[in-house]
Amino acid sequence: MPAPILRHGGPVLAAVLLLTSPALAAQAVPAALLNGPPAPAPPEVIARDGEGRATIRAVRVSGPMQIDGALDEALYTSPSMTDFVQVEPQLGEPATEKTEVWMGFDEDNVYISFRCWDSQPERRVTKDMRRDGSAMFSGDDVVYMFIDTFYDRRNGQTFTINSLGGRSDGQVTGDQYNGDWNPIYDLAAGRFDGGWTVEVALPFKSLRYRAGEEQLWGFNASRAVRWRNEISVLVPVPPWRGMSAARQAQLAGTVVGIEAPSGSKNLEIKPYAVSSVSTNRTVSPRVLNDVKGDVGMDLKYGLTQNLVADFTYNTDFAQVEADEQQVNLTRFSLFFPEKREFFLENQGMFTFGGTAASQGTDVPIMFYSRRIGLNGGLPVAIDGGGRLTGRAGRYSIGLLDIQTDDAPLAPATNFSAVRLKRDVLRRSSVGLLYTGRSVSQLGAGRNTAYGVDGVFNFFNYLTISSYWARTDTGALASGDDTSYRGQLDYVGDRYGVQIGHLAVGSRFNPEVGYVRRPDIKRSNAEFRFSPRLESSKLIRKLSWTAGLAYVEDGSGRPEARDREGEFAIEFENADRFAVAYAGAYEFVPRPFRIASSVIVPSGSYDYDTASLTYTTGPQRRVTGNLRLDYGTFYSGTRTSLSATRGRLSFGPKFFVEPSYSVNWVDLDEGAFTTHLAGGRVTYTATSRMFVSALLQYNSDSDIVSTNARLRWEYRPGSELFVVYNDERDSRNSGFPALATRSLIVKVNRLIRF
Repeated sequence: MPAPILRHGGPVLAAVLLLTSPALAAQAVPAALLNGPPAPAPPEVIARDGEGRATIRAVRVSGPMQIDGALDEALYTSPSMTDFVQVEPQLGEPATEKTEVWMGFDEDNVYISFRCWDSQPERRVTKDMRRDGSAMFSGDDVVYMFIDTFYDRRNGQTFTINSLGGRSDGQVTGDQYNGDWNPIYDLAAGRFDGGWTVEVALPFKSLRYRAGEEQLWGFNASRAVRWRNEISVLVPVPPWRGMSAARQAQLAGTVVGIEAPSGSKNLEIKPYAVSSVSTNRTVSPRVLNDVKGDVGMDLKYGLTQNLVADFTYNTDFAQVEADEQQVNLTRFSLFFPEKREFFLENQGMFTFGGTAASQGTDVPIMFYSRRIGLNGGLPVAIDGGGRLTGRAGRYSIGLLDIQTDDAPLAPATNFSAVRLKRDVLRRSSVGLLYTGRSVSQLGAGRNTAYGVDGVFNFFNYLTISSYWARTDTGALASGDDTSYRGQLDYVGDRYGVQIGHLAVGSRFNPEVGYVRRPDIKRSNAEFRFSPRLESSKLIRKLSWTAGLAYVEDGSGRPEARDREGEFAIEFENADRFAVAYAGAYEFVPRPFRIASSVIVPSGSYDYDTASLTYTTGPQRRVTGNLRLDYGTFYSGTRTSLSATRGRLSFGPKFFVEPSYSVNWVDLDEGAFTTHLAGGRVTYTATSRMFVSALLQYNSDSDIVSTNARLRWEYRPGSELFVVYNDERDSRNSGFPALATRSLIVKVNRLIRF
């Protein structure tokens, strides 16, 4: 019989934080500390209860381990963990393809290995070997593991590996996922007559965990068989999250028996050297083949097993991929995601109010790291800074201080952030956030922002999030400088509900944050009904979604009314078709330029837009998202056609990701057309070396840009980058004229103690 699906989490785990005695044996773990049955007696390694919860016993490895994917060491003669159950397509049914998992440890590493049986290996899907490749999580046959090393049932680390040894890793902070964490560990993939294998060695030095020798961890594992469009898990989870369901910390199994080394405080030093030659014909006087060089260093020091200090000197981000361009047909500023490694690691620690930074949201972002070291999209030199992140008992701590150098139009500035969260109840938290921006220039002033927030999770479906925040900028006139929000989310598989209210004052101005739209009060509600058609062999799920939003300014004048509806069909082959309608009212308080020769006057406007969308399943060789929109737009009409998230795979080493969108806009004030075309070409030599090129054309700015990068991790944690950037003006006749160009070579070396 399949294990029943979990409906609730385990008991309150407050006693976990009092667990300090290293003398606790695996077989003597108090039942109050376990989110499941008593630990299994040797030689068994997993025990399950009637609710599907599991307790796992890690095995101490006595002999040497060769990480080669062969699975021929003594560890693999012990019993394995198996009996995976489906999340998709048949919830709770046994997995159709057998998966075995082992967990062991020695003085230096934790070992986690998989043997994946495959009845039709010729249909296995593997399209990406890059680290953190885009197809790894959504399109490849993979195994996935989640580890909660603090056993707080809230946070953890994830590792996704495909059958060729491609890897993707990330951090989970509450419900926020950060895929830019890149720990150092060893792995190998192999094949056998009945399927494929994965063998992983995770050094204790690469993990953060509670103090003490005896450890309690959370663990779950998942496997995706793409040709069956099937996802299965070791410990049952609810179905609504698909592949990411296994990273629900509150539902993970409990691991007992791991004995962590006392060890010394970890120290990592990563010096770098960079050299560049650049040309810029857009400035006066022109810069032609200017040669420069520089050095700098990053340092990481483990103050305790779970508090880490990072320091950076003369920081350089030359290796970061260029931003993907956007066409802006609104009166609001665009949002671009952070891509710089120093700010990406542990960025979930600074998430405020239960909302992650994203495009198109009216919810302010209190800490937006792109305000640091960038001005108008151009880099500003960072002299140095530091960061402290980690946990201390029930508290999560994040401290950051960065100093930038003088630059044209950007005087030397200090940026700071303080984040403190305390765990409450079973999976909830309350916290404080403070950010500061101080300019060294005389009379430039200082900006501060501070606030309190709470995220409260009930059962496995219901979340209530809220915050109150305030800013202080002396240079601004008087006005409302506060913002607050409350939101309820119910995210069941069959039904979904979201109800929220947001207020942003006219003078709310976090200068180390991002505010898309000040001076508003916004109320919204969204409802979803998505039944599964278990009797259909063609359609997996239907979905009806309806949403309403009402926006007014601080004086009570209506600014916008939005109404949306969508009907979608998800097919058994993972393709998705949707038809949608959106109606809106918008008040434009002042004229704004929407195109080079077109200005939208102030006034009231009503929109009605219909759209069709078709998205192919991620397992296909050719994938993408096609969308057609038509409707009224300000004083006229807009028709748009887009092909995005495209991917054409030529095996796991070479693929092309094209995208194109066009807008035909016809207004009373004038007509115009925008084109945005792009393509990323990637060749992966090994899982540690790839070369890619991002080519883009934006008719709005008349720029053709190229960003080509070679990344080679020549030893774990040490990298060589070669980067070529090129921007050309397409307004002249013939081949676009060169505007800027640069060639950069950067090398770093990790020294680990």
